[in-house]
Amino acid sequence: MNEMSQLQPTLADLVGVSTGPMPASLYTDPNQYELERERIFRRAWLMVGREERIVEPGQFFVKDIAILSASIIITRAKDGQVRAFHNVCSHRGNHVVLEPEGKANRFACRYHGWTYKNTGELIGVPDESGFFDFDKKKCGLTPVACDIWDGWIFINFQPRPEVGLMEFLGSFGTEFADIPYPHADNCLILSGEINANWKCLADNFSEFYHIQSIHPKTLAPVYAGKDNPCSRPLDAGAYGAHRSVAGWLNIGYQPPANWKVVRWLYPANQTVTGTQKEGEVNPLAEHPMVNHPKRKDWSSDVNWIFPNWHIQISASRFWTHEFWPRNRSQSSWEARFYQPKATTVRERLQLEHFTATITDTFLEDLANIESTQKGMESGAKSFVYLHESEILIRHSLEQVDKWTRAKTMAEALD
Repeated sequence: MNEMSQLQPTLADLVGVSTGPMPASLYTDPNQYELERERIFRRAWLMVGREERIVEPGQFFVKDIAILSASIIITRAKDGQVRAFHNVCSHRGNHVVLEPEGKANRFACRYHGWTYKNTGELIGVPDESGFFDFDKKKCGLTPVACDIWDGWIFINFQPRPEVGLMEFLGSFGTEFADIPYPHADNCLILSGEINANWKCLADNFSEFYHIQSIHPKTLAPVYAGKDNPCSRPLDAGAYGAHRSVAGWLNIGYQPPANWKVVRWLYPANQTVTGTQKEGEVNPLAEHPMVNHPKRKDWSSDVNWIFPNWHIQISASRFWTHEFWPRNRSQSSWEARFYQPKATTVRERLQLEHFTATITDTFLEDLANIESTQKGMESGAKSFVYLHESEILIRHSLEQVDKWTRAKTMAEALD
């Protein structure tokens, strides 16, 4: 047994999951995808954005949910309340809002000019007297259940959600509450359309096991080392349908001597991941659930909120991933890296270097993700075999299987 195994002998026992192989059909079966559409995405609370995107009354953004053929308007009205509506005109079904985001107290359908308040009421119909038995009060925008947790906006597609947001989040919602997310109003956005099942896509960003082989020059020097060559995690936990893992940091890493620009960009107390200087007080890292084991050799946490959203947190920054199904073997991916606005030349160059580094890293990931999906589609393998380090993937697949079998939300969350 190696040193890391002695430190963390059984994450599977800690999280409470099985250890056997998992069916590859979870990634390829058309019937499985239909079950996920109806029993996961149509029932679960889904994160769609931060409150900072709509701070002022009238601000809005539109979120497309391809698996449900839905376009959703998220907006804040004068009363301060955040609301969500289907982006569908009551006249003949046209999309009312065509811009991805903006500011407006009213939304007007461009087709025939039907106009709605941003609280949903229909207030304008050209030549209204030409309609038969027409009740304008019954023709507002169709509301979508909407709630907020710690500044994160969630929606639910059930007309009357079986459970509220906090019940859905369970112990994760209470234990991970009040994390002081810095610079939540400023982010770098990376996105793409990926030829892979949404779970195959999410899996890649849920484990450190691949870092040494896929990212030997970009991430491996920081996240792996002679004491932990395969980047075994420090800790993991399950919180109902949700899960978290703490990653390892090579605290002895220094950029090579000939990387003069990088050495100038990142002083000894910093890396591209945002490591914390010893003795420094950082509100983000001080939260009890951030770096839960409170280890010096901690790099970042991956928090996976079921079904399709990650919050990853390091000592001084956080970033998110959203994995949205488009069909059985295609997905949309969006990553948001929240960061301060540069105020010095060094800070600006740090941001540019970070952007280049993380883009290179994701390009390494994405090609491999699509290759993995192709391999599973062949049917050559009936099962996937998961390492202990891939604990988040195992918990995710078990929860997906549980939810698709459950007839009610109570059963799914039990």
